[in-house]
Amino acid sequence: MDLLRRITLNPEVCKGSPTIRNMRFTVSQMLELLAGGMTTEEILEDYSYLEKEDIQACLMYAARLANAKSIIPANAA
Repeated sequence: MDLLRRITLNPEVCKGSPTIRNMRFTVSQMLELLAGGMTTEEILEDYSYLEKEDIQACLMYAARLANAKSIIPANAA
């Protein structure tokens, strides 16, 4: 649960999107890197200001969002 403290929501940083430790690096950016095939080691090498726990926090945050009780299709409007 402490990992999730690394994910911050601040309306003055990245328009309030979830970011890592209030930096201008969003959770969605991290997930896109991972989905694109980058390894943890590659990400940490390319972004020296990030920590392994930041990546774990993003994955945990995404898992919590994906575990929603109900899903409303985007085209339901």
